[in-house]
Amino acid sequence: MGKFIIKGGKPLTGEIELMGAKNAATKMMLASLLTDKPCHLDNFPSIGDTEITAELCREIGSNLEVKGKTLKIQTPEVKSNKVLQLSRRNRIPILALGPLLARTGEAEVPILGGDRIGPRPVELHIKGLTAMGAEIEIGETNYRARAPHGLHGADITLDFPSVGATENIILAAVLASGQTVIRNAALEPELMGIVKMLQKMGAIIELGAHRDIHVEGVARLRGVRHKILPDRNEAVSYACLAIATGGKVLVKDAIQDHLITFLNTVRRLKAEYEVVREGIIFSRNGNKLQPLMIETAPHPGFMTDWQQPLSLLLMQAEGESLIHETIYEDRFGYLKDLRNLGADVEIGTECPPGRECRFLGKEREHVAKIKGGKPLYGGKLAVRDLRAGIVAVIAALTAGGESEIEGIDEIDRGYENIDERLRKLGADIVRA
Repeated sequence: MGKFIIKGGKPLTGEIELMGAKNAATKMMLASLLTDKPCHLDNFPSIGDTEITAELCREIGSNLEVKGKTLKIQTPEVKSNKVLQLSRRNRIPILALGPLLARTGEAEVPILGGDRIGPRPVELHIKGLTAMGAEIEIGETNYRARAPHGLHGADITLDFPSVGATENIILAAVLASGQTVIRNAALEPELMGIVKMLQKMGAIIELGAHRDIHVEGVARLRGVRHKILPDRNEAVSYACLAIATGGKVLVKDAIQDHLITFLNTVRRLKAEYEVVREGIIFSRNGNKLQPLMIETAPHPGFMTDWQQPLSLLLMQAEGESLIHETIYEDRFGYLKDLRNLGADVEIGTECPPGRECRFLGKEREHVAKIKGGKPLYGGKLAVRDLRAGIVAVIAALTAGGESEIEGIDEIDRGYENIDERLRKLGADIVRA
């Protein structure tokens, strides 16, 4: 499992380059299954989740080769549309259903694993693929699917703009007969990156009004060379790290368009950012941080993966802040852990007045009150999931004294060589 030993309490300065987005790279690897031609993915991140996805693709029949920051992946034929188990778990396998059904008419993949942040219902995936002609059975350990008459277009309305369900339906629809319309679809930058890749491969995908995506099926797709967009979750992590430690960090390749909601939040906090040619520079500039009310939402709202690192800034703000989590119903376990470092937080089930969400009346712990102004001190933490893991690292670097963080393989799932890169900013972090 491994652990980090961290001595915190000093400002971090310098520059750090973003890796390719985890949430795009893994899905683009699965998109390559839709063609027998070679696909080249530039700016490819070598992280735990891409390794797990590579294992899945190899089981299916893909040939993979990484040279520098480029992945070459080709699946001349699907040798097996049944992947019964993987050596490690993440939430990617269900997204192989769409490509395998489109290419072979059958698929069997393992049940989801991945971050322990509460249930992530797969009903929206199942509903969408079933509407397109798939028959899906959920077993104890696997999903089994078949499309005896092939996949066809359908008009699908999602109850919630789920990123995974939108991706799965698109991956199935590009080779299906007829037109598919996805209503109330997700529109995240990573998903748009997949759309751009598929367009270059020959797919016909259009964006309509009111979060609609229209896919016109084609007979075949060709190979492609595509650059993976920079990881905006990494960008926010390093931005919060710079501000929390009182340092100044240039986040290279950060894209302003992908971070507009977060950048507004930085300004409301009274912290600083500057957009430059190389990326975005983040700092505190000696300012006292102000308390805020944050509500997570689908893109272009405040991303759920951003509230965890932001919480450390709210702990330094003068006054009480509130986080209203509307995407996942159980994502505040990391705040309970940070109490061990001195954080003053309360977690509740009631929506803020006038801000009712889909968890209203369901007794889900989705609202957090953070009382700022109290310094953190070193301690021991065990990583719950990927985003909670990077919060633990930032907290330890912010806190006075020494901290020990266990279970860092979860962090490695999404952050490439994080300890080496942070040391270049002046961090005292050792992998043990």
